[in-house]
Amino acid sequence: MNRTVQTFFSPINSEEHEVAVLGAAYNPAPPTSTVIHIRNETSVPDHVVWSLFNTLFVNPCCLGFIAFAYSVKSRHRKMVGDLTGAQAYASTAKCLNIWALILGILMTILLIVIPVLIFQAYQ
Repeated sequence: MNRTVQTFFSPINSEEHEVAVLGAAYNPAPPTSTVIHIRNETSVPDHVVWSLFNTLFVNPCCLGFIAFAYSVKSRHRKMVGDLTGAQAYASTAKCLNIWALILGILMTILLIVIPVLIFQAYQ
């Protein structure tokens, strides 16, 4: 590139001017190719939104909060580039979220059904 710039600004003859304007000279060698391998980003879900929902609304035995902590750890591992660690924390967060949701639904159903049954028993 320096040669092209130098020949362009220096007193030039017709051959140098053609190289400067048209580009590099003809090369009879076959062109080489460059292959760039781009690593696919494997998506590791961190379940932060689900954990936050369970923490705020369905938090039996603090399982939602613990799931939220594991989700945040998973997100940090993903940002650092440790996909294996991020996947392990995300798996734990998912399991805790499932248990928190199941226990929360069961507790909600029991809190509705038991008072209704007690109320019907007294009538």
